[in-house]
Amino acid sequence: MQIILVSRGQKGPKTLDLTCRRLRCKVAVMAVGGFLGVAGVGAALALAFSGSHGRPSSVAVQGSPETQAATARADAQRELNALAVKLGQLQAQSIRLNALGERLTQAGKLDDGEFNFGEEPPQGGPEIAPSGDLGAYAKPDALGKDIDQLSGQFDAQQAQLEALHDMLLDRKIESSLRPTGMPVNGYISSFFGGRPDPFSGHAARHTGIDIAAPKGTPVTAVAEGMVTFAGQRNGYGDVVEIDHGNGYMTRYAHNSAILAKPGQHVRVGDEIARAGSTGRSTGSHVHFEVWYHDRVVNPLAYVRSHR
Repeated sequence: MQIILVSRGQKGPKTLDLTCRRLRCKVAVMAVGGFLGVAGVGAALALAFSGSHGRPSSVAVQGSPETQAATARADAQRELNALAVKLGQLQAQSIRLNALGERLTQAGKLDDGEFNFGEEPPQGGPEIAPSGDLGAYAKPDALGKDIDQLSGQFDAQQAQLEALHDMLLDRKIESSLRPTGMPVNGYISSFFGGRPDPFSGHAARHTGIDIAAPKGTPVTAVAEGMVTFAGQRNGYGDVVEIDHGNGYMTRYAHNSAILAKPGQHVRVGDEIARAGSTGRSTGSHVHFEVWYHDRVVNPLAYVRSHR
């Protein structure tokens, strides 16, 4: 195969004989060299283009001073918000503890002013700077740790105070259900046990105590309970009976008037009747009995005790 090259000048045409091995080698070398040159230029241009657009500048990586300050302010605000939330939780716990403390003061019958939950606890003393580092107290993470620790102490104290309140409440309930004190203002005119019968003079057993009081004197419940009977009984006249639970029952007899009704819930000091002399009686008084687990007992220890 031959290639004829024609020149525009005065020179005559040239003939390239491709059957010549030497000529073919020269052409191949020139073609490979041209290809590699073009590929190198393209690669260089690609690297230059990607480097100018894809690599971030040092300013973009590090950020400007304004950007850094804004980021710091945002971080500080987040930490302050978290501390504010924890502070609100502590305030709520403090309110609960104060309310519980006031209930304990009432249940425990502490002196007024002994624990004033509306005022700050008194503190004092000279101000002496410690030798340690005070900067640790100003760090948000240290403050957050202290707040968490204080919150845990609040939780433990609240659990203990609630247990104490429940115990005092149980004691108060138990005390309110136990007969205590005199049912009427007066003096004891006849005691529990053996005595001569006031009508026949024969030996007799007195199942309660008689408390002398003028007719119409208010008769009050000596313990909290439920009225189980209000009416007349043979020998007792007009009677009120109250079941206090825990095995206790009290009976108030010889009344001139009955104010309580069966099924009525009464509290300590509620007026249930008026003193009188109904039934088998020699004068105006209240016959008072205490029953414990269906057995009549001497009420003297109950009327002389105090709640």
